[in-house]
Amino acid sequence: MWVGYWNGLTGDRVEYASWQSAAGRFPDVPRSDFQMAVQYFEHGRRYSGAEAVFRLMASLPAWRWTLWLYRHIPGLAALTEWLYALIAGHRNAGYTITRALWGKSVEKPSYRIASSLFARALALIYCIAFVSFGRQIRGLIGGQGILPVTEFLAEAAQQLGASRFWQVPTLCWWANSESALEAIVWGGAVLACVAAFIRPHSSGQKAAFACLFVLYLSIVTGGQIFMGYQWDYLLLEAGFLAIFLTPAYTRVWLFRWLLFRLILESGAVKLLSGDISWRNLTALAVHYETQPLPTPIAWYMMQAPLWLQKVSTASVFSVELILPFLMFGPRRCKQIAAFGTILFQILILLTGNYTFFNLLTIALCLFLLDDRSLSRIVGNKLLQRKPRHPGAIQPDRSNRHVSALLFALVMVLSLPQLGGMFGIDTPVSVRSALAWASPFGVVNSYGLFATMTIARPEIAIEGSNDTIEWQPYIFPYKPGPLNRAPGWVAPFQPRLDWQMWFAALGTYRENPWLLRFMARLLEGSPAVLQLIQQNPFPGQPPKYIRAMVYRYRFTSFDERRQTANWWKRDSPDAYFPPISLRRQ
Repeated sequence: MWVGYWNGLTGDRVEYASWQSAAGRFPDVPRSDFQMAVQYFEHGRRYSGAEAVFRLMASLPAWRWTLWLYRHIPGLAALTEWLYALIAGHRNAGYTITRALWGKSVEKPSYRIASSLFARALALIYCIAFVSFGRQIRGLIGGQGILPVTEFLAEAAQQLGASRFWQVPTLCWWANSESALEAIVWGGAVLACVAAFIRPHSSGQKAAFACLFVLYLSIVTGGQIFMGYQWDYLLLEAGFLAIFLTPAYTRVWLFRWLLFRLILESGAVKLLSGDISWRNLTALAVHYETQPLPTPIAWYMMQAPLWLQKVSTASVFSVELILPFLMFGPRRCKQIAAFGTILFQILILLTGNYTFFNLLTIALCLFLLDDRSLSRIVGNKLLQRKPRHPGAIQPDRSNRHVSALLFALVMVLSLPQLGGMFGIDTPVSVRSALAWASPFGVVNSYGLFATMTIARPEIAIEGSNDTIEWQPYIFPYKPGPLNRAPGWVAPFQPRLDWQMWFAALGTYRENPWLLRFMARLLEGSPAVLQLIQQNPFPGQPPKYIRAMVYRYRFTSFDERRQTANWWKRDSPDAYFPPISLRRQ
């Protein structure tokens, strides 16, 4: 099995033969040596055991460093020779382990199908993201929106001066009219559709991904608080790597490294935060009810007994703290990590509306499945014609240099972030590099729900013409009417509804954008009113507006049977007092 693997790597560089057929060519070598260990002949010299293996690996330029380690690291030679002798003395056990970890055959994995499928999936996700924000852009950052991008850029220019173009990277510096903003998002959506059909790994597709990265970075920066979610930066980081996407091992490994950090950091922050609900495994006993936009299935999951919620919470830790390390293991370990992570994301998708986050995470799992695995699912149509000995043909020097530079950039930026999460101090020079690169989102830190929200406050915006009778504005997806079921909205993200959830967790002083939103409602801004499902003042805006806060909870089976309500809520408290526009 392993000879076949190495023959595929080295091609014509090395000749392989059983010792029975080759012993006659080397009469000076005792037959007992052939029976005991592999023999490697090179330039008239003979090597055996672990040294023979390292010499064989050194026949490939990419693996020459392993021989250097064998020869120069004290004790490594003795250790590896002992391990070789142990395995050679228990070859049947070694065969069983090999079958368990790699399958029936051991071969160099290729990722042509994975990279092709990922490129198309990423293009689709880009399209979803652009279309989703495009439907809301006027009301959020347009001229009559909640946070006009022109005002944001003017303030940034005043504070940052010449460095504004680096610290606030966006095309909106030159294109910030409403028509220009829509050109960015809808142009990005069209380009994403085109990228999905361009030949994978071609220069045209890489150029398309480079343009998509610039366009999405522009709206993430210009979108201000409405575009600061972790999945926006996950899309930027994956999109940046996609500019250099090929089936080459180093570049595939970087996507795997991104997935590893995403999942591991999401698990680590839950423990490192010290949140008691995660530590006593009760987090999911409240999560389904308190998450930003639950689905109808979340209501049913909330009715589950406490023991099942604790088992589910323990399963979250298993997925996020154990599976990531399998992503760098043998073939079968990668498969377990892939399907475990995919199943986990599907369960999240069924119980919560997290936009395109779950789709993008599932797409990244493709890099854990080699062509042999995926060809059983999608067939061999996406496989390009391969040379007989793929390891014998090395990528050209320029591609190797690009891979090396990309690898160095990602590791220099990501390792300190990962280490910092666990309290490892970062040198000043590295912190400067992180600050230098952070505006572009090419490497980010992750970790959803570090602390669990145990209650669900909901802000209700109400208008009135006499301060006596108040009418609520109804949002499309966040809880409002008690008898309205939680909705299905993903992969679309209603960013105002999401931001209202965050605002309810703090005060209005911590959310100045909310005051701008209320002022726009008093003005009757058509762009902002399009973000509302039901405007109680269709004729003209109200004279007064206020914000109240309720505590929402899911009903039980009995309560829903009696009232037909999905929600129940307590009496309101004041969030922001009544205000009105100053009339001239």
